[in-house]
Parts: sequence; structure tokens; C-alpha cells
Amino acid sequence: MHLIQEEIGLPSIKIEETDQNTTIFTISPLPSGYGTTLGNAMRRVLLSSVPGTAVTGIKVKGKNYEYSTIEGASDSVLQMLLNLKQLNVKLNNVTQADLTLKADKKGDVTASMIEKDANVEILNPELVVTTLEDKTNLEITIRVEKNVGYITSKERQAQETLVDWIWTDAFYSPVKKVRFHQENTRVGQMTNLDKLTLEIQTNGSITPTESMRFASNLLTSYFSLFNEEKIAVESDFLSNVDSISSKQQSQIVEAPAKETYTPIEILGLSPRTLNACINGDIGSIEQLVKCSEAKLSNLRGFGKKALNEVKDALAGRGLSLADE
Repeated sequence: MHLIQEEIGLPSIKIEETDQNTTIFTISPLPSGYGTTLGNAMRRVLLSSVPGTAVTGIKVKGKNYEYSTIEGASDSVLQMLLNLKQLNVKLNNVTQADLTLKADKKGDVTASMIEKDANVEILNPELVVTTLEDKTNLEITIRVEKNVGYITSKERQAQETLVDWIWTDAFYSPVKKVRFHQENTRVGQMTNLDKLTLEIQTNGSITPTESMRFASNLLTSYFSLFNEEKIAVESDFLSNVDSISSKQQSQIVEAPAKETYTPIEILGLSPRTLNACINGDIGSIEQLVKCSEAKLSNLRGFGKKALNEVKDALAGRGLSLADE
């Protein structure tokens, strides 16, 4: 890690789940410029390289042409294929599956009617594939595959030898949206530091946290190629997590006689909570751990949410507030 981390402490990561499939990660403090560097790299990998599942083709009984129509159905074969491309599927323990959809009654034909085994999860069973306006027999075989990236229908046709199948292009990524924002932050007198905010939205087949872990592991594997022999160059200007963590702990638990001062900013508290502490003359971790819950609760603008935030931040470093 950057040598400056020994002065400002390890970056902390705050995780905020805005809904079931969207999470906001805030990482700070970082050296100047690292917010954009890390944000760009993570965004590109998250959007392009996380594996997911997509519909790659269908076979409609009695039809072998995408512009065919089915008597009694409100949609053409092509429109059904387009509708099925919205199918959100999760495959467990397999990378490919053929699903069967059968219907013979008037009304909406939905994804909940798809026949599947234990290895397949349909995440949007409410999806309407078509509507049968008259009593008719509809049978569709749906090919779903787990892969990465984007494959066109022409590439798919060149790979397959099956007849009567209609192939489509497939975008496999389960990550739907990634946004990052870099802003300035400070630790003590250092004001030119970065705070990175990364928002990740997925389709539900993988959590944002899982996708972030995959992307970071993938980037790490590629970066390791540049130093395959693990040779340290200019090691005096590098630091590692263990040494930084040890230094932080020694600063925090050091004997009071040495009057250490660890800026409270390294806890990564929200601006509202941080300002409440500073306005209450609590500017260091050493001062904070001497406070009781009652004392903090008496600070202006310091509510229950702020108290829980402080307790969680301290617990992450093996610390706690003073007893009553």
C-alpha cells in the first residue's frame, strides 16, 4: 500500500444497502488520485467480466423461423424470444440448462409456468412471455447458459449444430449499473485525500457485495502478473496492511503518558456524526473511547443513529466506548 496510509490509517469501507439489489460502498481515506484509479478499474471489470446467466436460444414446437406466428397467441415467435430475453435466471452447479414452457389455456403465459429442476432458479416468475387468446398448445424449449461478456447470435449459430433452434445474442453480466464518485476528504491537517463512493446494482442472481469481491479478485490476479516473482522495489516507500494495522493499534492502546492523538476522521464516520463529535471537542479516537454512551447522547445533533454508527466503527477496530 501507499506509504501515506501509515499516517492516515487503513481505508475503511462503509456498506449501505439501498434496496435488495443495490449497494453503495464508501472507501476512505485514500491517497490523492486513487479514488478515480480504483473507481475506473472496478467499474470496467464489474460491467464486463462478472459471470451471469442469459437466454441464448429457443425452440418452438412446430416452428423453426423467428417471424412465424402461432395461432391463438398474441405474439409472434420473435416477440416471444424478445420477452424471454428478459428472463432472470440463476444456475446452481451447472452452466447450461434447457427449460420447458408449456401452456394450453387462455390467458397470460408467465415464467412461473416454466418446468425446471433444483439447479435452476427463476428470479422474475411474473414475466409475461405471451398471451393465449384462444385455446391452443404452446411448447417452448428455452436454452439458458452461464458465461461472461457478450456473444452475438451469429457467433452462437456458428457454434451450434442443432436444428429448429432460434438463437439470439446474449449479454451475461448480472451487474446492471455501476456508478462511482470521487470527492476530497481530510484526516487531521491532510486535506488532499480521496473518498470513493461506488454504487452497484445487480439483477438479483448475485449480490453487489459478491460482484465486488469477484471483480477485486480478478483485478488482483492480473496485477500479480506484473510482479510474478514478488520482488520488492523501493520497499522503503511501500507499506502493507499488517504493518499499518499494527501501527494503528499501537497508537490507540499506547500508554496515556505518551499522549497519542489518532484523528477521529480515520473512522470514516458520516459528516453529521463527525461534526457532532468535533463540535463536542472530541477530535481523536483516544478521546472518543473515554466517552460513555450517555455523554455522547448529550452532544448536540448526536442521536441514536450516530451512536450506533460510532459503536460499529470502534468495534471494527476492536475498541468500544467507556462504561457508564
